[in-house]
Amino acid sequence: MEQQQSYPQAGVRVLVVDDDPTVAEIVSGYLDRAGYIVDRAGDGPDALALAAAHWPDLVVLDLMLPGMDGLEVCRRMRGQGPVPVIMLTARGDEDDRILGLEVGADDYVTKPFSPRELVLRVESVLRRTRPAEPSKTLRAAGLSVDPAARRAVKGGSELALTIREFDLLAFFLRHPGRVYSREDLMREVWGWDFGDLSTVTVHVRRLRGKVEDDPARPRLIQTVWGVGYRFDTTGSAHQEA
Repeated sequence: MEQQQSYPQAGVRVLVVDDDPTVAEIVSGYLDRAGYIVDRAGDGPDALALAAAHWPDLVVLDLMLPGMDGLEVCRRMRGQGPVPVIMLTARGDEDDRILGLEVGADDYVTKPFSPRELVLRVESVLRRTRPAEPSKTLRAAGLSVDPAARRAVKGGSELALTIREFDLLAFFLRHPGRVYSREDLMREVWGWDFGDLSTVTVHVRRLRGKVEDDPARPRLIQTVWGVGYRFDTTGSAHQEA
């Protein structure tokens, strides 16, 4: 199914971090033509310096940077404030993709990639960070999620969730008791009709680590073997991940 590209809001800034000048130039060119303000960095220290000077709305970050790698750059930037991150990884390096998602990357694209696809991924991630239309706060099982403020609370304490983790939790709270496959969640939460399903698996595991009392024995986000996942508002049963 062909995806239609929409134009970004004025002033949206994207930081492109890649030590390959050809890749950085191509990616920056496509993003610039799509209407984004683009900053470029060739390594981790330069990226952190640029981000400090002009905080980006999104970062396109190569995993394999010289010296300070993309994982460390992602950790340090997230330590300064929330920012969506799309990680660039080598084709077939599944361990690297999983690591990127584990440290909180919101998406990843494998090299070689289509620059047009990357622009669509950028738009998809940014679309989920924009202020939502006013909607009621979702509450269940000791959790409170405010979609408009993008704020999630458990037991009075605010949860530190990435963009996708927040969207996943809000989706579960909107649809309690129903089983969703990983394909369903990828389509409904990520907005993708295809992709690596390990993305969903990793995000479910990370989300469990933040909302479950015992992530090893989840009571809220339950695995339905051979089917997918179900959010149980009663938390009366558990299944191992």
